[in-house]
Amino acid sequence: MIGRRASRSRPHVPRSPTRRFGMVLVVVLFAVASYYLGTKRKDNPITEETQRMSVEQEIALGLQAAPQMAQQHGGLHADAEAQRAIDEIGERIVARSAAGRTPYRFDFHLLADDRTINAFALPGGQIFITAGLAGRLRTEGEIAGVLAHEVGHVVGRHAAEQMAKAQRTQGLASAAAIAAYDPGNPAGAGYEQIAALITQAVTMKYGRDDELQSDALGVQFMAAAGYDPRALVGVLQALEAAAGGSRSPEFFSTHPNPERRVEHIEQAIREAFPERLPEGLVP
Repeated sequence: MIGRRASRSRPHVPRSPTRRFGMVLVVVLFAVASYYLGTKRKDNPITEETQRMSVEQEIALGLQAAPQMAQQHGGLHADAEAQRAIDEIGERIVARSAAGRTPYRFDFHLLADDRTINAFALPGGQIFITAGLAGRLRTEGEIAGVLAHEVGHVVGRHAAEQMAKAQRTQGLASAAAIAAYDPGNPAGAGYEQIAALITQAVTMKYGRDDELQSDALGVQFMAAAGYDPRALVGVLQALEAAAGGSRSPEFFSTHPNPERRVEHIEQAIREAFPERLPEGLVP
């Protein structure tokens, strides 16, 4: 009987700096190429911009993330009547505007958080507004302005584009991990710190162009649903007044307040209605 050969462990051979740099370069090039070349989809039917994520992916990701996002803000609001009012406004915006002709599944959620002043949209149509923000708004039209703006982010596929960029971010973070890895100290802090810095640097919040596009789309969606789009200007003015000299509302952190944003909204209204606004709009 032939005995089995004793197994021998392979001696550890540290990677040379040249080899490690080559791996970093490969990971970075693959990440960037995948983002810019690998997964492009057909143009967005409303904005006519090229997208890198399918609608099905957006909807699935949004539905999966929605419970966690709600939990971070104290869950959904217990006031069923208040939630019903948000639903009615949101559904009216979708049903009567071009947003209703998109494949997205819009759901509107009132969050219990009454201290945070914010609203946000997940990919695919999950839209949230905190009680803290809803309580600051003075009219039905202002609530419609916030919701229409968030619908604009969904239709503009801004969150989906950010998530596509995150694919590139993960690739760069992997490159940093390889570069910072120390065989003598595999749990060293260098990897986590560098990876976090790169992730923060590459993953950005909505930029000026996304915000202005959502404002312009919000103007269109509001007017189509019978709301006065000038209420969107009222939202920004109310939040600025609420901030006073203190820290700006969270809404301005997640939705950067570009220079002359109010003027841009007013210009979008003039372009959409060069003569005058329709009669009977809800303020």
